[in-house]
Amino acid sequence: MGIRKAEGVILAIILFSFLVGFYFYPQMPVRMAFHWNTYGEVDGYTSRFLGSFSLPFILVGVGLLSIAIPRIDPLKANIEEFRKYYDRFMVLLLLFLSSIHLQVILWNAGVRLGPNVTFPIGLGVIFFYAGILCENARRNWFVGIRTPWTLSDERVWDKTHKVGGKLFKAAGIAAFLGVFVQRYAVLFVLVPVILIAAYTTVYSYLEYRKSGR
Repeated sequence: MGIRKAEGVILAIILFSFLVGFYFYPQMPVRMAFHWNTYGEVDGYTSRFLGSFSLPFILVGVGLLSIAIPRIDPLKANIEEFRKYYDRFMVLLLLFLSSIHLQVILWNAGVRLGPNVTFPIGLGVIFFYAGILCENARRNWFVGIRTPWTLSDERVWDKTHKVGGKLFKAAGIAAFLGVFVQRYAVLFVLVPVILIAAYTTVYSYLEYRKSGR
């Protein structure tokens, strides 16, 4: 099987992240700021090497996994039916992770763009597109809202993902609004996701029970 366009884009994103790390490495301090608290204040440091290259190596792992999933899923024929949505989501995810790496590098280079700005915007896009992905996903073992009841029943899968898709779009909008209340941005990201996870789990169970099982 040849390489797909999206896979080529993913590999290019990974290469770009490594190039950024190599280019800025001589300019990085010995101890790099690497973690920020909910107020956007630095509260964790790491070595220059880890600060420059740990995220690119994480990108390698995520990228390889994204390429492998459509090939190893027992229901890979179903994934092919919504493959364009899957490919776009994985590209967006890799771009988001790459943007985190770039934000870390720029911060340590003196450009004080904090994660309380970049995270809500990036996660807002990710969540919103996750909603689009959910609305088009077919039953499989890796992608989507995977509960025992969605995996056991096609009807439950479809209904849960239609509902979940709308909720994830709303979560994306909520996450984006976190930009305007940066001290509480983490709440605008985490609370909707926790509520969606709880609601869709219960919803899928109740829908499964409706089938008389």
